[in-house]
Amino acid sequence: MIKENQRFFNVGLVLIDLLIISFSLFLAWEVRFTTGLFGLGESVWNFQQYMLLLLVVLPLYIFLYNLFGLYQPHRTKSLSFEALNIFKVNFLGLLTIISLLFILEYTDYSRLLLALFGIFSTFFSITERLLFRKLLRSVRARGFNIKYMLIVGAGELGKKVARKIHENEYLGYHIIGFVDDNFEKGTEIDGLPVMGNMYDLKKIILNNPLDRIIIAISPRHYTLLDRIIDICEKNGVKADIVPDYYRYFPAKPLLKQIDDIPVINIRYVPLDDYFNRGLKRMVDVLMAIGALILLSPLFIIVAFLVKVSSPGPVIFKQERMGLNRKTFHMYKFRSMHVQADENKDDEWTVPHDPRRTRVGSFIRRCSIDELPQIINVLKGEMSFIGPRPERPVFVEQFRDEIPKYMIKHHVRPGMSGWAQVHGWRGDTCIKRRIEYDIFYVENWTIRLDIKIFFMTLFRGFRDKNAY
Repeated sequence: MIKENQRFFNVGLVLIDLLIISFSLFLAWEVRFTTGLFGLGESVWNFQQYMLLLLVVLPLYIFLYNLFGLYQPHRTKSLSFEALNIFKVNFLGLLTIISLLFILEYTDYSRLLLALFGIFSTFFSITERLLFRKLLRSVRARGFNIKYMLIVGAGELGKKVARKIHENEYLGYHIIGFVDDNFEKGTEIDGLPVMGNMYDLKKIILNNPLDRIIIAISPRHYTLLDRIIDICEKNGVKADIVPDYYRYFPAKPLLKQIDDIPVINIRYVPLDDYFNRGLKRMVDVLMAIGALILLSPLFIIVAFLVKVSSPGPVIFKQERMGLNRKTFHMYKFRSMHVQADENKDDEWTVPHDPRRTRVGSFIRRCSIDELPQIINVLKGEMSFIGPRPERPVFVEQFRDEIPKYMIKHHVRPGMSGWAQVHGWRGDTCIKRRIEYDIFYVENWTIRLDIKIFFMTLFRGFRDKNAY
């Protein structure tokens, strides 16, 4: 499956916004004081003093851009929406700056320069968004940045959704087919295949690259919603509902839209917002680089002790399931004898486990064995904070046993998480652990990550379940 690459674009968009804002202030100064268009005039401020305002302007504008939804996915936002919000940001930003200058009694700062800055910033930002959309269209036309979708319901509503998506290819959606009980498998509807009925939905999800399922069924079939949503959540696929009564909505409803069709998100995941995800990823990378440098002496010492304690490799790799149900190899310092078959997938570690080495017992009790996962963080397979990843064999077991278990795979797994700092780690109640994981997925904030990080530092080295 071609992976979603929107995060890369949005990080680039933030950097470009910073450059545009800086350039707009510089250009405003040039036009005001060096071109003679408004008279040369005299100013008690020099160039460096005028540019110092960027220390306030840059974080203020990026905050406002995020607040007004300008870093949310572009697939479902029109250019007019972005242009209007860019205008609002500049109006509110200038109002804030002028108020701040007034409060600080910096009355000599050129008001004309600020007006020019607002005009340039608005114009260049709208132009940037227009060019950015053209770039995304070009990228998607080459097969990148695509989201794969399945439509449940091949009636009039489902067909209309498919036509809207087809007419708006720039959105970057690709429909693989329909699921419907009223059509034979293999039937083509508007050029798209019916891939099966409701009983085939789970198999279709598992055997196809899917990012999202659109539920477009008529009200008389709404009794199936619980079942459809349950299948989607058990198998870790996001789902949206297109209400059949959308025609009664106002022209611009306060809902996410595909062109002019509103859809209702079943589950809100803050890290679906690319600004949030990009911010979290940036923090992870910076922390991982710093941690590797800071902890390198400890890595060398532990690696030496593991090597001399028993024959075998220093680093132990084990397959785990992560973001979007993708598997990866998670790294740990080896803590068990190789001949004890540490790769066995269906056994939990237990207190006084005879498979552990003497050094292994210590590093597991202190959670030092987890430190190589910083490499997983740097590779983008894990985060410092998130639900702990599980082995695929247990994922298959818990998928059906525990409602909503697969929701944890909507975010990157973590070295530590909300469940772990509350004592739910190791061989503890899976249902309680998942309740904490789902809380984290649905309530993520950078503040919550910071809280979990410090709770891990204070509690992680004395957890009674770390064995």
